[in-house]
Amino acid sequence: MTVAVVILNWNGLELLQKFLPKVVSYSPQAHLYIADNQSTDGSKAYVKTHFPQVTWIQNGSNLGYAGGYQKALKQVKEDIYILLNSDVEVTENWIIPHLEIFKKHSKVVATQPKIKDYYRKTHFEYAGAAGGFIDRLGYPYCRGRIFDTIEEDYGQYDQIESIFWASGACMFIRRDAYWSVGGLDTDFFAHQEEVDLCWRLQLYGGQIYNIPQSVVYHIGGATLDKSDPKKTFLNFRNSLYMLCKNLSSKQLFPIIFARLCLDGIAGVRFILKGQFAHCWAIVRSHFAFYAHVSVLRSKRNQQPYHYISRSQYTIVFRYFIKKQKTFKQL
Repeated sequence: MTVAVVILNWNGLELLQKFLPKVVSYSPQAHLYIADNQSTDGSKAYVKTHFPQVTWIQNGSNLGYAGGYQKALKQVKEDIYILLNSDVEVTENWIIPHLEIFKKHSKVVATQPKIKDYYRKTHFEYAGAAGGFIDRLGYPYCRGRIFDTIEEDYGQYDQIESIFWASGACMFIRRDAYWSVGGLDTDFFAHQEEVDLCWRLQLYGGQIYNIPQSVVYHIGGATLDKSDPKKTFLNFRNSLYMLCKNLSSKQLFPIIFARLCLDGIAGVRFILKGQFAHCWAIVRSHFAFYAHVSVLRSKRNQQPYHYISRSQYTIVFRYFIKKQKTFKQL
């Protein structure tokens, strides 16, 4: 079972200087790649000089997370892809536990490690924590993180368990499974494309697991900070994209309608907080969704089973109304 660590880079010289040495040291069983989205900050010269064993894959422009990986991975032939953000610090033995699961269980097609906060190492990190889920309306959340509530890690999620989505910050995925469902959807550009990918993997019978024996530390927001309205736009737009592609025909209209209403409430909350640019980002995300509906319709999955949620509760109601802030309270 051959392994490839593929780090997507866009003007991330400082991050490569900070984190690439440990990736090289702690990944002896893997072939290392940098997939570059047309950086102009000297990243290539640094890698070629200090880490000549790392293969450089050059994309012709900034294709975002989805497009950058989708193009670069066509050149990667190893059995297991590890999609690793450039702002992630890996630890010793971070790869082996995943390979053991892949070898034992042929239906496991994707995994993620425990993802903790680089700056607050006692706590989980927003983008993945101890494994991702979605609620009945398609809102993503994690073991260890619901909306903006981040839990301290005291071993409460140290069991290997099935999850709905593995974080794109550090995702292990079988090459054959990746391409069998078409890979990442480049229309997403960035944000929630890994949730869409994991949804499709499960529609075709794949299983996804969190492997807590493997730990990494993620900065998060190093490329696009959460305070940036562009991030709000991508999150809201791509959530609608994902639902439109993967919900069954029976589920599609009522859930999309409910999300449109709740997105309106989210816009009002931004206005009340004086964050007008974020409210406008939600409005723009809806117009972008409407303009893209015909394309999304052509991508709709035709599988008879359309998985939507690990249970029937709505995370918005549980979190904001019932004040259930942690995964174990749900």
